[in-house]
Amino acid sequence: MTRMTKWEYLTAPILTHNAKMILDNFGSDGWELVQVAPGMNPENLVGYFKRPVQS
Repeated sequence: MTRMTKWEYLTAPILTHNAKMILDNFGSDGWELVQVAPGMNPENLVGYFKRPVQS
């Protein structure tokens, strides 16, 4: 039987002036960026991330 991957999700603010460092930090923790949405103001975005659950 094929085993399904279980995912965990994270929503986090991304400051546009520091986006690369923020995304690199999440990526080094195993998070994959799935989507970016506008934040509360033009300098902020909201990132939606996922990664496989470690069993």
